[in-house]
Amino acid sequence: QVQPVESGGGLVQAGGSLRLSCAASVGTFSTYLMGWFRQAPGKERVFVAAIKWIGANTYYADSVKGRFTISRDKAKNTVYLQMNNLKPEDTAVYYCAVRRNSGYSDNQLEYDYWGQGTQVTVSS
Repeated sequence: QVQPVESGGGLVQAGGSLRLSCAASVGTFSTYLMGWFRQAPGKERVFVAAIKWIGANTYYADSVKGRFTISRDKAKNTVYLQMNNLKPEDTAVYYCAVRRNSGYSDNQLEYDYWGQGTQVTVSS
């Protein structure tokens, strides 16, 4: 069973950068879609970005386009979320998720495996 594990969260000032990592416990998920979601205090969990393991097609929420970059390292079975020009509204718990179907989806209900989340706090 794939079990994503996130790392890299922390506290950063507005305008700063952080890189989140997501490692899966099992290799070769070549048909999967890897996604990042976030949940701010008192709000629902929402889609941030996704990447197809094969082909590396990427998808982003409008709120992060131009600031966040999702990528993957197949040799390390790891997906990254590079976050630049962070804003206080980016403060949230960030979750890595895996969808066994490689088709694009921003619907959290269509993802099969979830990490425990990592806290990102952006101070103003």
